[in-house]
Amino acid sequence: MTHPFFSPYTHGFIRAAVCVPYVRVADPVYNLERTLSLARRASDAGAALALFPEMGLSAYSNEDLFHQDALLDASRSALEHLVEASRPLKPVLLVGAPLRFEGRLFNCAVVLYQGEVLGIVPKSFLPNYREYYEKRQFTSARQAVAREVLFAGQNVPFGSDLIFEASNPEGFNLHVEICEDAWAPIPPSTYAAMAGATILANLSASNITVGKADHRRLLCASQSSKCIAAYLYSAAGPGESTTDVAWDGYALIYENSDLLAESERFAQEEQMILADIDLERLLQERMRTTSFSDAVGDHREKLRTFRRVPFTFAVPEGENALMREVLRFPYVPSEPHVLNDRCFEVYNIQVHSLMKRLTAAGLERVVIGISGGLDSTQALIVAAKTMDRLGLPRANILGYTMPGFATSTRTLENAHRLMSALAITAKEIDIRPSCIQMFKDIDHPYARGESVYDVTFENVQAGERTSHLFRLANFRNAIVLGTGDISELALGWTTYGVGDQMSHYNVNVSVPKTLIQHLIRWVIHTRQFDDATHAVLQGILETEISPELVPDSSGRSEQPAQKTEARIGPYELQDFNLYYTTRFGFRPSKVAFLCHHAWKDSEKGPWPPFIPLENRHAYDLAAIRKWLEVFLYRFFKISQFKRSAIPNGPKVGSGGSLSPRSDWRAPSDSEAEVWLEELRRNVPE
Repeated sequence: MTHPFFSPYTHGFIRAAVCVPYVRVADPVYNLERTLSLARRASDAGAALALFPEMGLSAYSNEDLFHQDALLDASRSALEHLVEASRPLKPVLLVGAPLRFEGRLFNCAVVLYQGEVLGIVPKSFLPNYREYYEKRQFTSARQAVAREVLFAGQNVPFGSDLIFEASNPEGFNLHVEICEDAWAPIPPSTYAAMAGATILANLSASNITVGKADHRRLLCASQSSKCIAAYLYSAAGPGESTTDVAWDGYALIYENSDLLAESERFAQEEQMILADIDLERLLQERMRTTSFSDAVGDHREKLRTFRRVPFTFAVPEGENALMREVLRFPYVPSEPHVLNDRCFEVYNIQVHSLMKRLTAAGLERVVIGISGGLDSTQALIVAAKTMDRLGLPRANILGYTMPGFATSTRTLENAHRLMSALAITAKEIDIRPSCIQMFKDIDHPYARGESVYDVTFENVQAGERTSHLFRLANFRNAIVLGTGDISELALGWTTYGVGDQMSHYNVNVSVPKTLIQHLIRWVIHTRQFDDATHAVLQGILETEISPELVPDSSGRSEQPAQKTEARIGPYELQDFNLYYTTRFGFRPSKVAFLCHHAWKDSEKGPWPPFIPLENRHAYDLAAIRKWLEVFLYRFFKISQFKRSAIPNGPKVGSGGSLSPRSDWRAPSDSEAEVWLEELRRNVPE
């Protein structure tokens, strides 16, 4: 039996299908066949709902034929057949048909599920300009009198104020609008979203003119973003009349401004697109977005008039591969042009922030410790660009490399070469004598010749480096520029107080390790410095990540002896865990599910540019579970006190910051057991 962990529905996803059938104008029998065919395909794909175009059972472009009883009767008959044929199907079906009630004709969306009509939604805004003459044939929902209508022998909810609420999964709350409704200044779906609808579906016909496709995309993206909702859109396609207009058959699925899926435009054949919508993400975003709640309060009385249509949804069983792109590197875009823009923005945020801090303090110098590793390299590049922007010499950057007991020859050479390449003021201070004195003062066994490499041994070195930097800043009228990144802060991989946790200002404080690697790669590939500097930067990228605090048996070695990622896990996994834990508040089992989808196969899915083939890793579920457990313990249990006292530094990305003055406020003495237990209980070993 398949473990529930492997079903997207277990983790708050529902699968949506948007269908564009081939139609014949004024041929409901044929259109019923094509609708049923696509509905069955959606059912076989495990979809929870399937959206079809406006007036799909009759075709949209009938014009005055809509006033012919024969067509209306045939359309109604086709709809009744579809209701009966839907009994064995998995998805909720949203289909369009012209229906007559109260002696008037309405352009309707019919919501049906497994042999039952859940509700009928008439169109609210009828276009009557340019090529549109809908008021000639139809009546607006706002003119309807009845709140229920008789259809196929049963009373059915009728109106644009319906929200269809499934019993399971949580958040499966559906609202339907039709075409022009989305073009209105305040679409009906805006109020529906504030009333609790998370999935907004638009049955559209929408003929195509030059440039209109971009407009539709913007509308759908904007509506999904403002409403913190999923927005599904289906436009009429092949077969509609081209007497005066044309059709491109465009289907879209957006989630909170993110495009999840789109169809081919002007396709010769009918189409169906599929995507898994993250309901939990939408609920999380609404919960934490105070402006959304404030807007709800402003319209409370109107929102209370919405009618809820409950129904019991049978969740499709079995394992289903997630139909959704989940980036391996959530902080690093895969598309080259997007990555280029992102790197440009990050550097400018960091540089402008440091410029402001220096000018506000009335200072022109920075002191920075250069280790020859990634973080100090990134901070140094930012410092160099800052001096260039301020019109100050790079010699005003006072760089110090401070070798200790475990500093490798490779990182020491990296540090000197980098400082030389960027033409800063470079110095070396050997911290070992001051560390030995500290060991003697505190009676540490190492001072007596014993090879004791405990946490005190490590932190004495980190503390001596930071202590030197602060006193140098006092002496040289400068500020200490911090170098530590958000990945280290998340895992508590910093020395508290007088250590690398502290500085006067830290430009890397909200930049994750994986993004820092790509920022440096971007600098190389966009040739922002000379060849010598780029060669040094490439060498730093190829150096093992290490704190270099514990020596190997031979003393100082050529390569770093400690391997950080062997202790706390691969940063590419831990940055993934950090993003989905803090940005969205997801349960550990869901984080593991997403991580498994993203990382289980190195051959599938896009990779960001510049990553060498040998660095394109894959991880099985056991490894993902192991390192997520390490993350949860370190993040929630033992590291918050360090984050509660971090220096100033700019928030860089939407992924957030761990500053108590920005995105993350948490008690320093919380427990981690609820997260660890949820992981152990729901993720198979």
